[in-house]
Amino acid sequence: MSLFNVFDISGSALSAQSVRLNTIASNLANAGVVGSSPDTAYSARYPVFSSALNSALDSQQSAGVRVDGIVESSVPPRQEYSPGHPMADEEGYIYLSNVNSVDEMANMISASRSYQSSVEAMNTTKQLIMRTLSLGS
Repeated sequence: MSLFNVFDISGSALSAQSVRLNTIASNLANAGVVGSSPDTAYSARYPVFSSALNSALDSQQSAGVRVDGIVESSVPPRQEYSPGHPMADEEGYIYLSNVNSVDEMANMISASRSYQSSVEAMNTTKQLIMRTLSLGS
């Protein structure tokens, strides 16, 4: 494995963590959204990652992280009795999103640190390549 492959792997990790941060931001932005039924309430979304190592061994693709898709949470929305709310159903209930802001903030910190680790791996690789080049002079 070449040192240059580290850039591909770290780049795919940066891209994956960027998707993760975007879904977290979307979840936090919609945390207070109210729906008139369980179907219209916002459901938290989460990216699904997989390793691209197996496909890299079979062909000439580089290894790394792949985003397989984004799934919605299966946790039901919170139901709250609020008969005076304009979005209340005929029984007086509104449905709040199932986003847990504390969990989302913890996920954001984790994604940010993973992003930072990938950047550090790229910087270390760059330094190794530069030192290797300077050996010849």
